[in-house]
Amino acid sequence: MKDTIKKATSSYAKPTPAKWRKLGDALLAVSTTITTYAIVEEMKWLALTAVLLGAVGKFMTNFFSE
Repeated sequence: MKDTIKKATSSYAKPTPAKWRKLGDALLAVSTTITTYAIVEEMKWLALTAVLLGAVGKFMTNFFSE
């Protein structure tokens, strides 16, 4: 487990491959759209869920490297 964490964190600073960058950007765009809709419709639970999933998804793509 310790080796897996060390390996993942060492690749965090390396360049992210284009396909993972595109996926992360798409996740962020979708979550932003859903969050905006949820705020307008006053669905607080949906807004919080979408913003958290989008941020985590975008953050997770940084762990992939070539």
